[in-house]
Amino acid sequence: MKPANPQSPVDLYFMDARSKLIDIAAFMDRVERDQATDDFRYQAFLKALKELENSDRATAVLRSLSDPTSELIPAATTKAACGAPPPADS
Repeated sequence: MKPANPQSPVDLYFMDARSKLIDIAAFMDRVERDQATDDFRYQAFLKALKELENSDRATAVLRSLSDPTSELIPAATTKAACGAPPPADS
């Protein structure tokens, strides 16, 4: 059964998504201007963007930015999470 006054997801969320898309474009411009495109986090970000082509986008993006290992490390090597798994060789 449909709600009495349905609003489409486009009606509800387009402006928010538009704003986030502009933020992403600005972030990418800043990274490129700073010549920081080799940073592993930016590379992971670009890889995650490609996941938007999948049908289960949110899960695919989350998995691409998550640590795939199941083993715990003995001690933290940084003070905070970095948002993307570091390269295997680091």
